[in-house]
Amino acid sequence: MTGDRVTVSLTEEAQSALEDLTERTDENRSEVIREAISFYAANFESARTSDSDDLQTYYRMLTTGEHVLLDVDLLHAFLDNVEGEDGPDPEFLETVDRVADYHTQEYAQRFDSLGEILEWLSFCGFLTVRETQGDSYQVVFPSESVRWFMTRFIQGSIADLPFEVEIEESVSKVLLKECEP
Repeated sequence: MTGDRVTVSLTEEAQSALEDLTERTDENRSEVIREAISFYAANFESARTSDSDDLQTYYRMLTTGEHVLLDVDLLHAFLDNVEGEDGPDPEFLETVDRVADYHTQEYAQRFDSLGEILEWLSFCGFLTVRETQGDSYQVVFPSESVRWFMTRFIQGSIADLPFEVEIEESVSKVLLKECEP
């Protein structure tokens, strides 16, 4: 293979990463560096999005083991099967409330506003958020079942935060307004 030669100074962290990759891939340093540059070029927009750190947020969510990628149709099938003739299964609701309670503690340490929480939840793909004015947010859900599920979760997960939320519901969207307790 002929091509340009480039001399690069590596930090200790980069040197360690390069050594690790050459061992794991059983490829030489040049090949690993060529593949890394090609990968970076192919994913440049995602890696460098100036108004959002979406890629890093997804990475953080997935590598902590707290979140998984979930097909929206699978989510709908799941929610359709937990709802009986008399509404959602009470055991399922208890589980949702327990998970929301766990997140209450996490969110109280991590977030200062409803907007920050809604932005975080939008990365999960359960909802789309549009700020309407001030501390009000129009939240759009892919279906009515996701709306009731996520509205219940949001209400439960903000219990320990220094604000309350007023909710106006419709079929597939909710207007959430942050207000004083």
